Amino acid sequence: MKSSFAIWLDAARPKTLLLAIAAIATGSSLAYSAGHFSFAISFLALITATLLQILSNLANDYGDAVQGTDNENRIGPIRGLQQGVITQSGMKKAIIANIALIIISGLALVFYALQSPTSIMAFIGLGLLSILSSIAYTMGSKPYGYVGLGDISVFLFFGLLAVLGTYFLHTGTVNSSLLLPAIGSGFFSMGVLNINNMRDVENDAISNKRTVVVRIGTEKAKCYHLTLLSLGWLAFTGYLLANVTPIWLTLFMLLPLALVMKHGKTIWKIQNSKEFIPMMPEMVKCAFISNIVFAITLVLSSI
Repeated sequence: MKSSFAIWLDAARPKTLLLAIAAIATGSSLAYSAGHFSFAISFLALITATLLQILSNLANDYGDAVQGTDNENRIGPIRGLQQGVITQSGMKKAIIANIALIIISGLALVFYALQSPTSIMAFIGLGLLSILSSIAYTMGSKPYGYVGLGDISVFLFFGLLAVLGTYFLHTGTVNSSLLLPAIGSGFFSMGVLNINNMRDVENDAISNKRTVVVRIGTEKAKCYHLTLLSLGWLAFTGYLLANVTPIWLTLFMLLPLALVMKHGKTIWKIQNSKEFIPMMPEMVKCAFISNIVFAITLVLSSI
């Protein structure tokens, strides 16, 4: 039998936490290349983003359990609430505790990084919106994840906000040229959610969870997935081609390209939903390595 620590570690879904690390690394590397970098800001941003990812995972477990979506027909990993090793009351307490930690970490980050009252209030507002978004994905009477809006939320919070917000915390500015890496990070994060939804498509449909995959079908979702992978990699690489010298450093992006192509080829050939199960960590790996290689390339060009 698993220990209490192991049970809660599973609930936090540690493999997905790499997405938070990746997005913060991308935003921080952009700030470094602009001549503005603070280890303290990066560290606090990383803690806050990781806690938000954990909150999203815990709230997702709670919401899907209450909605009845996590049932015996679901083919993904069996969650703590689904097994009965975590109670609804215990999960609620964990969610509340996690929110408290996010508020502490987020306020420390904002007040350390920013001086302008307007900027401070704006980031506090964005932080509260991030918390609300994490909770409302599957919790409440009208969870937006059940009407197919999860992909947009992931793009906004794990792409645009995570990357551009991190850059702003370092520099106090932001510009439109940074949209490319923010889009790249967002598309790869959307790919992780898409794998999850392709795996669970049959049970989601029965449970009236109208994800993008349920709406368009698995075959079209595969095309959607390949589009996310391709545009994500191109967004990262396009930014490097326009901003990195010497230009040959951009060749480092061939490493994530090889992983992305291999992953995409495997996804295209899948015929059974159960075959998507091992693809989740592979997609996380693609997202993480693409962001990290981008970040390293950018930093190397700035030395």
